[in-house]
Parts: sequence; structure tokens; C-alpha cells
Amino acid sequence: MTKGGMESVEVFTSEGKGRGLKAQKEFLPGDVIFAEPAYAAVVFDSLTHVICHTCFKRQERLHRCGQCKFAHYCDRTCQRAAWLNHKNECSAIKRHGKAPTENIRLAARIMWRIEREGSGLAEGCLVSIDDLQNHVESFSEEEKKELRVDIENFLEFWPPQSQQFGMQYISHIFGVISCNGFTLSDQRGLQAVGVGIFPNLCQANHDCWPNCTVIFNNGNHEAVRSMFHTQMRIELRALSKISPGDELTVSYVDFLNLSEERRKQLKKQYYFDCSCEHCKKQIKDDLMLAVKEGESKPSAETVKDVIQFSKDTLEKINKARVEGLYHEVVKLCRECMKKQEPVLGDTNIYLLRILSIASEVLSYLQMFEEAADYAKRMVDGYQKIYHPNNAQLGMAVMRAGVTHWHAGLIEAGHGLICKAYAILLITHGPSHPITKDLEVMRVQTEMELRMFQQNEFMYYKMREAALKNQKIHVMPEPSNETSPGLFHKKE
Repeated sequence: MTKGGMESVEVFTSEGKGRGLKAQKEFLPGDVIFAEPAYAAVVFDSLTHVICHTCFKRQERLHRCGQCKFAHYCDRTCQRAAWLNHKNECSAIKRHGKAPTENIRLAARIMWRIEREGSGLAEGCLVSIDDLQNHVESFSEEEKKELRVDIENFLEFWPPQSQQFGMQYISHIFGVISCNGFTLSDQRGLQAVGVGIFPNLCQANHDCWPNCTVIFNNGNHEAVRSMFHTQMRIELRALSKISPGDELTVSYVDFLNLSEERRKQLKKQYYFDCSCEHCKKQIKDDLMLAVKEGESKPSAETVKDVIQFSKDTLEKINKARVEGLYHEVVKLCRECMKKQEPVLGDTNIYLLRILSIASEVLSYLQMFEEAADYAKRMVDGYQKIYHPNNAQLGMAVMRAGVTHWHAGLIEAGHGLICKAYAILLITHGPSHPITKDLEVMRVQTEMELRMFQQNEFMYYKMREAALKNQKIHVMPEPSNETSPGLFHKKE
């Protein structure tokens, strides 16, 4: 079964998993298997005035819709592109007096589209909204309570002149959003800014060690030549060689967790028991729980104590980060590492988590040399655990490269930036803003490295002068979120 641009994949029944997607032809790492625009998408409540409601890019100045005063856009191009989806919402917000929550807005956008087009197969979709899983029967009591509140609020917002839907159908739509809502990120891919429904993507089953990755592409509205105008979409990209007939899989959760933790998270959020190879055989769990090798191996009791101390410290760190107490975060990290280093191995996830936080926060505080040391250790550990073409690994290597550059360690910095570029070319593609930024950094560090190799003394003199004359590029403030997950689950 193929449809509009989806010729290279087909829906099939996957044993024990329900529906899945299968490749119809061979793909190589970095190939785009398909690109899919959102069926419906909304910006998060907390960011409605700083993120464009069409392309989901973060912008300094946005144009506000003159009618509802709620929707914001980059420019007229984005505003015109949004009108079909915003028209009903605009008058409903004016009638209601205020905009409802993101969940209600997304449900309403889905139902207005169904009102316009019917609930059958939309153009380019392999499955209809009606056929998506809702898992309402698996909801906990708490989730059912939230669902009832959402339905009440939806009914208050939904205009009387619009098509009226039955309670069961409205429940189905909210269930679909809960299990299948995909996290949309800003153009730098660093912050989750919205949620959308992509019916074809929903058919891809989970594997903790997948052969595909999903990247959100904000599209290109600024292009002067209209042939280069592209709409906001997700791209399913191959991470490894895929043969015709292979199932296409993506990972719904970050791999950097023990198999038991990943399974718990998948059960809680997506209501299934993961039976992938990595979970069944607990592959890489030994690395993630590694202890120091050597003559005096730490006792099981000591390891248990240090892991508990690490968990307690991570809680304290989260609290300090929320309050913006970054020097306190550094102090907690240093204390924790002092306890961890004699006991935990260099791939132990509790050590890696602390190294990651320490390098990010120290970079922000411009203590680059210490930050670079931790970033290097973090990346060395990550490379032993993650798939070599993992987007999170690529982003971590990029951050480490930038940190080394700031620390004046040009050789290591350039090496890391090249390594990150090679990964992100596969996971994000050459035209993604992050990859383009990285290409600029790669060219700059390559030039600097040549200068450094010719005359080290002159290189440092010129670097010093350049940094004095230009505002040093301050690292972004550490965010309290982990990088956006694949699917958005209402907490």
C-alpha cells in the first residue's frame, strides 16, 4: 500500500506488534526514506509568543494575528500558509475569549481538518486518523481523569456551528494525541517547542537499536525562488544499510538507560513491552553499570552506595539548575565525581550523566578548560555505548568540539567538530540548520588548525586579539530539559 511520495515504504502486520512499516527498496545511511508534513500541529502553551505557529522556528520578532491576538508568525509567508488551519481556530478563540491548552488546540485542529476533508485517508497518508491507536482502555485512573477534563474543556471551546462529534470519537482523538503526539523542536533542534500528529510516522515501530531516525525540519520559507520553498515536515532517515523487506524502526526513548529502565518507560508511555534484541539480551547494560577495573575491585556494597549517592546528587543538581544556581551545580558535580572516580567505570551512566552536566554548566560559566576535560571523557564513554550514527551522540560530540575550541585546544576541537559533522550529515542531512552551522565551524577550525601548525605562538597571539575585539560567543544557558524526545507525552 503506497500513496503520494510514500512509494518506498509499505504498511504490513508486524508479528506481536500490530502494524509496522517495511522498506520497498534499498536505503543507505543518510537516505531520506520519506518526508511527511504534519496532519496537525500546535506550539506549546508556554512558547506561543516566541515560536512561529507555522514553521516552529524561534524568532526575535514575530507578527501577531490581528484577529485573535494569539497566533504569531515569522512573516506574511508563514501567516498565509497558516490560514487554512488557523481560520476556524481564530474565530473560536475570539468567541471563547482565550486560547485553550495545547492539547485542546491540537484536538480541535485535527477535528476541523476532518470536518473539511472527512476522516478517510488524507493525501500522502498510509493510514487514516481513525485507524491510529488510542490506548484509552490502557489509561490509568489519573490519565482517565485528565481525559475527562480535556473533553469538558474541548466541548466548551468547540463552536456550535462546527460539525459535532460523539464523546467516543473525541476520546479517540485525545488518546491518539497522548500516544502518538510527536515532539517538534526549534530550528537548532535543542528545545522542544510544540507537538504534532504525523500518521505515517506513527506506523514505525520502536526498537532500542533502530535502523532509522526521525528529524524535524522547519522548512525554508525565506527562499527567494519559490522552487526552494519547503514546508515544515519530519524526515525519516536511514541510520544503516536497509534492504528491501526490512522493517523500519525508530527509537521512542533515549538509549542511554538500562534496558529495564527503557522498558519501564516504554510501558508507562506507550503501553507495550519492548521485546527488541537489546532489551531481551540486556546488551550494553554491563557497560552502563561498569565498575573500575584493577587489582582492588570495589565491593558490591561500595558500588551500591556510590550509585545511590549519584542518584541523590542528581536530584540536588536538578533543584539547583531550576533555581539557576550554577556554581552550586558545579560544586555538587565535583563532589560526586570525587566519589565516583575510584569506583565507577568510564562508561557507567551515572558518571556520564554527571560529566555531561558538569561540562555543559562549566562551559556556560566560561570555565572552558575544565569543561573540555569532562566533555572529552563524556564523549569517549558515549562512543562505546551509542550507535555510531546516533543524533544524540552527534550533538554531544558537537558540544564537546565547541567547548574544546573555546578552551583554545584547536587540534582536539577540530577533530571533534569533524566527527560530529560526519554523524549529523547522516542523522540531519546537509541542509539542516545544525549541520550548516557545523560546516561553518568545521571550515573555521580547519583554517585555525593550519595557522596553529605553521606558527603556534602567532596563532595564540592572533586568537587573543580576535577574542578581545569580538564579543566572545557565550554558551547558551544550560537548559533543564533533556534534548527533545521523539514522542511528546503529556506529563
